[in-house]
Amino acid sequence: MPAQKNPDSDDTAQLPDAVGHFKQKLSFKTEYAPSRVTKYVSERSGLQVFVADRKGPKVIGNFALATEIFDDSGAPHTLEHLIFMGSKNYHWKGLLDKLASRAYSTTNAWTATDHTAYLLDSVGWDGFAQILPVYLEHVLLPIISDEACTTEVWHVDGEGNDAGVVYSEMQGVQYRSAELMDLAARRLLYPENVGFRYETGGMMEALRILTPERIREFHRAMYQPRNLCVIVVGDVNHVDLLEILERFEESIKEHIPSLESSFKRPWVDSVQAPQLTETKVEDVEFPEEDLSMGELTMAYFGPAFTDLVGSTAIQILLTYLCGSSASILENTIVEKEKLASVVQWYTDNRPNGVIWINASGVKTEKLEKVEKRILELLEEVVSKPLDMDYLNACFDREVRQIKFHAEESYNFFSSSILDDYLFGKRDGSTIRTMETLGEYKVLREWTEEQWRAYIKKFLVDAHHITVFGKPSSEMASRLKEEETARIAKRKEELGPEGLEKLGKKLENAKAKNDERIPPEVIAQWRVPSTESIHFIKSTTARAGQARELDVLDNDAQVIIDRSDKAEHPLFLQFEHVPSNFVHITIYAGTKRIPTQLKPLFPVFSEAFFNTHATHKGKKMNFEEVVVELEKETINYSIQSARQLGDPDGCSITVSLEPEKYASVIGWLKTLMFDADIDEPRLKALISKLLADVPESKREGQLMANEIVLAQHLEESNMTLARRVLVRAIFLKRLKKLLEIEPQKVIDWVKSVYSSLFGAGNLRVLITGDVSKIPNPVAAWDVIGQEFTEGGNMEPIPPMDTRLSEEGKNPGSVGAVIVPMATLDTSFSVSTAKGLSSLHDPRLAAVMVAISYLETVEGPLWNAVRGQGFAYGSYFSRDIESGLIQYKVYRSPCATKAIAASQEAIRALAEGDAPIDEHFMEAAVSQIVMMFAGEQSTMTAAAVQSFLLGVVRSLPLDWTEKTLAKVRAVTQEEMKAAMRDVLLPLFEAGKSNVVVTCAQLMEEEIEKALAEAGYKTQVHSLSHYYESYGLEGGANEDVDDDDEDGEDEDSEDGSDEDSEEE
Repeated sequence: MPAQKNPDSDDTAQLPDAVGHFKQKLSFKTEYAPSRVTKYVSERSGLQVFVADRKGPKVIGNFALATEIFDDSGAPHTLEHLIFMGSKNYHWKGLLDKLASRAYSTTNAWTATDHTAYLLDSVGWDGFAQILPVYLEHVLLPIISDEACTTEVWHVDGEGNDAGVVYSEMQGVQYRSAELMDLAARRLLYPENVGFRYETGGMMEALRILTPERIREFHRAMYQPRNLCVIVVGDVNHVDLLEILERFEESIKEHIPSLESSFKRPWVDSVQAPQLTETKVEDVEFPEEDLSMGELTMAYFGPAFTDLVGSTAIQILLTYLCGSSASILENTIVEKEKLASVVQWYTDNRPNGVIWINASGVKTEKLEKVEKRILELLEEVVSKPLDMDYLNACFDREVRQIKFHAEESYNFFSSSILDDYLFGKRDGSTIRTMETLGEYKVLREWTEEQWRAYIKKFLVDAHHITVFGKPSSEMASRLKEEETARIAKRKEELGPEGLEKLGKKLENAKAKNDERIPPEVIAQWRVPSTESIHFIKSTTARAGQARELDVLDNDAQVIIDRSDKAEHPLFLQFEHVPSNFVHITIYAGTKRIPTQLKPLFPVFSEAFFNTHATHKGKKMNFEEVVVELEKETINYSIQSARQLGDPDGCSITVSLEPEKYASVIGWLKTLMFDADIDEPRLKALISKLLADVPESKREGQLMANEIVLAQHLEESNMTLARRVLVRAIFLKRLKKLLEIEPQKVIDWVKSVYSSLFGAGNLRVLITGDVSKIPNPVAAWDVIGQEFTEGGNMEPIPPMDTRLSEEGKNPGSVGAVIVPMATLDTSFSVSTAKGLSSLHDPRLAAVMVAISYLETVEGPLWNAVRGQGFAYGSYFSRDIESGLIQYKVYRSPCATKAIAASQEAIRALAEGDAPIDEHFMEAAVSQIVMMFAGEQSTMTAAAVQSFLLGVVRSLPLDWTEKTLAKVRAVTQEEMKAAMRDVLLPLFEAGKSNVVVTCAQLMEEEIEKALAEAGYKTQVHSLSHYYESYGLEGGANEDVDDDDEDGEDEDSEDGSDEDSEEE
C-alpha cells in the first residue's frame, strides 16, 4: 500500500479507532517528552499492541510473553532459541534471520525470570513491516522438532562431551559468583510455588534431562496471542501496522485459542510471594583460586508494582542512601571505611517489588561486617532527621534524568510498557501514569517524617535476606574433578559403539536442520527501499581553534559567529540538534603523559569527579563537590575516548539543561585545574581500584583481550597501561609507596592532570540546540584563560601507530593458553595484520566480507554456533587499527570453533562453496544498518560527525561515499578480502592466538593448537602482570591481594571511573 503520513506525537486525528478486529483502547501524549503512546487490542485473539511514536531512523519491536515456570528445566530459555528454527509456513531454519538481514533489520531474544522477549531492530518502517508477520508466526507457531532440540538445547557429541547452544551458554555462567548468589537469594525469598524462585535459563543438570515434549507443552501453555504483547517504538505507520497484524491473525486463526477458554495470567493470577517472617542469611561459594575478595547481596520486599507513588519513593530513597559517593552507605562503607569497592542498589519490578543492595570488592573475612555496617547505618539514618537538601537534590535529578532518557533512549518507553503489561492493571489505569510525572508531584509534598517512615518501613523494620559470596579454591578443584569423572564414566558406559551412535544422531540432526532454503523462497521478499529510513543529521558549527579545520555555511554557524567572542579561544565544535538538553564532551589525548605514569590513569579517572577542590575560592571536600555536580547536571562520566575513535584518549562527558551551561563549564574548570589531591584521598582511591581486581580477573573474555593488548601494543599506549593486569601489581606497589613517599605520588598524579589539560590538547564537542545555549563560545573563557601559552593543536595519532613490532607483523608469539579456575568454558582471540587506514582501497570489500560471514544463519553462524562449538564468534570492529581480530565467545572447546571458522572462510574464498547472492544483499543491508545505528539518536549523530571531521579528518559525507563503494563490491573482491585479510587469522606464523579456558580444557586446547602449527605456551594470568618500572619490595608476593594495615576509620574514597553518574 502507499506510504501514509505517520501521526505526530500530538496528532490524534490520524490515529485509527479500529482496523479489523484491532480496537484502539487508549492514546496519550507524554508531557515530558515528544512522544505518544497508543494501545490497541485484538478482540479476536486478545493480542495487545502498543506504539510509542518517536522520530529517528530506527523502528524497534519488542514482542514479549509473560513466561512462568516452576522448575529449573530452562524450557523458557530453550524457546528463545528454538523459535528461530522454523515455523508452520516457513519451516526452514534461518529463514527469518536471512530475511531480516536483507531488510535492514536484526533479530534478538532474551529470557528473563518473568518474561521472554523477541526483538526486531529495523532501520526504516518498510523493513520492519516486511519482517513482522514472519517473525510473529515463528513466535506463535514454531516447529520445535526433535532435531532442533538436539542441536540448540543439549546433546552428547561423538566424543562423549556435552554440547548444544543453550547448554554451552549456561555452562559459561552457572558457576559465576553473580549467578550463584542470585539463585541462592531467590531461593531464600520465594517458596516453591512461586516462579521467581527458579532459574529460567536452565541448570546444566536439568537441561540434560529436558525433553522436546516438555518444551512443546510449555509453548502451548504460554505462547498464546492473549499472552503476547507487541511493543513498537519509532516512526510507525499505525494503519499499516494494524492491517499487517489483522492479516496475520487471519492466517493463523485456526490456531488461536478461544478467549472463552481457561487461561491464568502469569504472575498476576498466580500465588503471590508471602512477606518474609524472618531474616535469612546464607553463604554461597564460587570457584576461585584468589580467596581475598568476596561480595554480598541483600534483598527486601518493596511496594507493589501498582503502587507507583510508593515505588518511586523507594527509587529516590535508594539514590539518597547509596546513589553516589556522597550518599551515606557508599560514603561510609566505600569512601571512609574502605570496606568495599562499591555499594549499589537496584529494584526488580514484580507484583511485590524487590529492593536489592549489593556490595562488591569486600575482603572475604569482612563480609559479615559489611552487612552489619549497612544495617547499622540504616538504623542511624532513621534515628534523626534526613538531609532534605540532599534528598531534594536526588529528587530533582531523577526528574531531569527521566526527561533526558525519554528523549534519548528507544528503550525508555518499551521497558515501562513491558513492565505494565506483565504486572499492571488491564483497565489501562497503570499504563496511563506514563502520561505525566504525577507521582513526583505527589512526592514533592511529602514531609521529612513521611520519607523517613518509608525507610523505616521497608529497610529497617522489615525482614531481609543476605547472601555472602565467598571464593573457594576447593570448589574449583572439586568441580573440575567431578566434571572429568562424569564425562569419563559416560564414555565408559557408552563405549565406542554408543559414542558412534550419538555422533551419527548429531550429524543427522544437523543435516535435517540445515536443509537448504530454495533461493526462490527468499526471492519472494524484495530488499526494501531506503526511502523510509529517516536519518538524524546534526548541523556542524565551529569556533576558536576548530575553525582551522573548516567553517561551514549554515544557520548554526551564523548563530555561533554572532555570539559573544572568546578572549582565549579553545577548540569548540558545535553540533546543532533539536534537543532540550546540552551534551558536552571534552576529548583529551594522553600522548603527553609520561609512559611510566600512564598506569595512574585509573586513579585520575576515579578522582576526577570525586575529589576535593577549590571552587570560586571556596575549599570543598569531595562530598560537597559531588552534591553540587549532581545539582547541576543530568549525568557525567569519564572514560576512554574509544567512542570518539581514539581508544587511547580520554573522554569527559556531561549532560545538562541549557540554563546550566556556564555553571557546568565553571565546574569543569574547577575539576581540571583546581582539584586538591591529598594522601588520604589517594589511599582510598587506590584501595577501591585494588578491591575490584580479583572480580575482573575472573572474566575470561576480558583477560584474553588484555593479553592480546600486551602482545601487540607499544608500552606507551594508554590502552595497555590501564589494564587490570597492570593495576594488579602497579597499584599494589603504588599504595605502599604512598605510605613511604606520599608527596612523590601526589606529584605524579598532578602530573597526569597537567599533561592532559594543557594548551592544544583539548577538543570540545557541544551538542544541543545552539539557539538555546547562552553565550555558547564566550562561556569557555573560564577554561581558556588557564592556558597562558599558545601553540598548535596536539595531533591525533593514527591508530596503527600504537603497534609494537609484533603488532606490525603478528605471528611470532604463536598460541598462549591461560587456564582459569573461574571458567567452565573457553574464549579465544586470534590476531593478524589488518588494514591501517580508512582510505585503504580494500576497506569496502573487507567490510562486506565480514558482514557476509557474520550474517545471522550465515557461514560462521552455521559453522560455529550451529554446530554447538560456541555461543558466538565475531570479528573486531576497529578495521583501521592495523590489526584484524577474530574472537570466539563461550565455547566448550575454542579450537574446534576456530578450525570450523577457518574451513568455512576457506571454502568461500577458494570457490569450494558458492557465494549466496541473498547473503550478499544481507551483508550490504547490515552495513547500512550499522551506519544508521551510529546515528540513531541526536547525540549519536553528533558524535559521529565529530569522529569523522575531527578525529579521523574525513569529509562529513564519508559514510555516504563508503556505502556507495560497499554496494559496488563484487563477489571476487569479497573473496580476495577473505583470502588476503581474513584467512591469515587462522595461519600459524601469520597470527597469534590467546585462549582463556577452564582448567580441564588446557591439554586438549594446547594439543589442537600445536597440531595447527602454532608454537604453544601455557601461562597463568600473573605472567602478564606489568609494573611499568615501579619496583616492589624484596618479600613481595604478586598473587597476594590481601591489603594489610588498613585503617578503616581513615577518611575519603572515590566513585566509579567510567560509569555514568
